[in-house]
Amino acid sequence: MATKDDTNRARSPAPATSRVKVRTHRERLRQQGLRPVQLWVPETRSQAFAAEAHRQSLAVSQSRHAQDDQAFVDSIADLGKP
Repeated sequence: MATKDDTNRARSPAPATSRVKVRTHRERLRQQGLRPVQLWVPETRSQAFAAEAHRQSLAVSQSRHAQDDQAFVDSIADLGKP
């Protein structure tokens, strides 16, 4: 049985649904001048990705330019470090 105190309590609004939360979040981002972008990337955990990465690394290492290529990679590897 409901008491007098129960009926006089202010009811809190229902919690926002996920859809409403996402919509308001996106609206805030748009107000900041941002826009949504969908980006698809390779599935790096797949065996096909690993096999292709291995194939490409072998091709690069066996290239006649391998030494120059590696020297370039080494020279830019520290660009972000103090």
